[in-house]
Amino acid sequence: YVDDAAAGIVLATERYSKSDPVNLGSGMEISIKTLTELIAEMTGFGGEIMWDTTQPDGQPRRALDTSRAEQEFGFKATTDFREGVQRTVEWYSATVGEKA
Repeated sequence: YVDDAAAGIVLATERYSKSDPVNLGSGMEISIKTLTELIAEMTGFGGEIMWDTTQPDGQPRRALDTSRAEQEFGFKATTDFREGVQRTVEWYSATVGEKA
Protein backbone atom coordinates (compact mmCIF):
# COMPACT_ATOMS: atom_id res chain seq x y z
CA TYR A 1 0.00 0.00 0.00
CA VAL A 2 1.28 3.45 -0.90
CA ASP A 3 1.45 4.82 2.66
CA ASP A 4 3.57 1.85 3.75
CA ALA A 5 5.78 2.18 0.67
CA ALA A 6 6.33 5.89 1.35
CA ALA A 7 7.24 5.18 4.98
CA GLY A 8 9.64 2.45 3.84
CA ILE A 9 11.34 4.76 1.35
CA VAL A 10 11.84 7.41 4.03
CA LEU A 11 13.32 4.84 6.42
CA ALA A 12 15.61 3.52 3.70
CA THR A 13 16.90 6.97 2.79
CA GLU A 14 17.61 7.69 6.46
CA ARG A 15 19.06 4.32 7.53
CA TYR A 16 20.19 2.29 4.51
CA SER A 17 23.32 3.02 2.50
CA LYS A 18 24.00 -0.31 0.79
CA SER A 19 23.58 -0.96 -2.93
CA ASP A 20 21.67 -4.23 -2.48
CA PRO A 21 18.02 -4.02 -3.53
CA VAL A 22 15.35 -4.19 -0.85
CA ASN A 23 11.73 -5.24 -1.28
CA LEU A 24 9.02 -3.16 0.36
CA GLY A 25 5.65 -4.83 0.74
CA SER A 26 3.39 -6.79 3.01
CA GLY A 27 5.40 -9.98 2.69
CA MET A 28 2.08 -11.80 2.28
CA GLU A 29 1.77 -14.42 -0.43
CA ILE A 30 -1.36 -14.37 -2.57
CA SER A 31 -2.38 -16.27 -5.67
CA ILE A 32 -3.12 -14.29 -8.82
CA LYS A 33 -6.57 -15.93 -8.89
CA THR A 34 -7.35 -14.83 -5.32
CA LEU A 35 -6.11 -11.29 -6.01
CA THR A 36 -8.22 -11.12 -9.17
CA GLU A 37 -11.30 -12.27 -7.28
CA LEU A 38 -10.62 -9.76 -4.48
CA ILE A 39 -10.35 -6.86 -6.93
CA ALA A 40 -13.49 -8.02 -8.75
CA GLU A 41 -15.36 -8.13 -5.44
CA MET A 42 -14.18 -4.70 -4.34
CA THR A 43 -14.94 -3.05 -7.67
CA GLY A 44 -18.37 -4.63 -7.95
CA PHE A 45 -17.41 -6.49 -11.12
CA GLY A 46 -20.27 -8.84 -11.91
CA GLY A 47 -18.93 -10.37 -15.08
CA GLU A 48 -17.17 -13.65 -15.60
CA ILE A 49 -13.44 -13.86 -15.02
CA MET A 50 -11.99 -15.89 -17.85
CA TRP A 51 -8.53 -17.48 -17.87
CA ASP A 52 -6.84 -18.26 -21.17
CA THR A 53 -5.61 -21.79 -20.52
CA THR A 54 -3.84 -21.87 -23.90
CA GLN A 55 -1.27 -19.42 -22.58
CA PRO A 56 1.64 -20.24 -20.26
CA ASP A 57 0.77 -20.29 -16.56
CA GLY A 58 3.23 -17.59 -15.64
CA GLN A 59 3.78 -17.02 -11.96
CA PRO A 60 0.70 -18.36 -10.14
CA ARG A 61 1.50 -16.65 -6.84
CA ARG A 62 3.20 -13.43 -5.79
CA ALA A 63 5.18 -12.86 -2.63
CA LEU A 64 8.07 -10.59 -1.77
CA ASP A 65 10.74 -11.40 0.75
CA THR A 66 10.65 -8.24 2.84
CA SER A 67 12.91 -9.51 5.63
CA ARG A 68 15.90 -7.42 4.50
CA ALA A 69 13.88 -4.19 4.90
CA GLU A 70 12.95 -5.14 8.44
CA GLN A 71 16.49 -6.24 9.35
CA GLU A 72 18.35 -3.37 7.72
CA PHE A 73 16.17 -0.37 8.54
CA GLY A 74 13.19 -1.52 10.59
CA PHE A 75 10.49 -1.43 7.91
CA LYS A 76 7.38 -3.53 8.33
CA ALA A 77 4.14 -2.79 6.50
CA THR A 78 1.32 -1.81 8.83
CA THR A 79 -1.65 -1.71 6.45
CA ASP A 80 -3.68 -4.89 6.20
CA PHE A 81 -3.46 -6.22 2.62
CA ARG A 82 -7.23 -6.30 2.04
CA GLU A 83 -7.61 -2.80 3.49
CA GLY A 84 -4.82 -1.51 1.22
CA VAL A 85 -6.50 -2.96 -1.87
CA GLN A 86 -9.84 -1.47 -0.80
CA ARG A 87 -8.33 1.98 -0.27
CA THR A 88 -6.60 1.75 -3.65
CA VAL A 89 -9.85 0.80 -5.40
CA GLU A 90 -11.68 3.67 -3.67
CA TRP A 91 -8.93 6.15 -4.63
CA TYR A 92 -8.93 4.94 -8.24
CA SER A 93 -12.72 5.16 -8.48
CA ALA A 94 -12.77 8.67 -7.07
CA THR A 95 -9.77 9.99 -9.00
CA VAL A 96 -9.28 8.12 -12.24
CA GLY A 97 -12.51 6.18 -12.66
CA GLU A 98 -14.68 9.24 -13.19
CA LYS A 99 -12.38 10.45 -16.01
CA ALA A 100 -12.44 7.14 -17.90
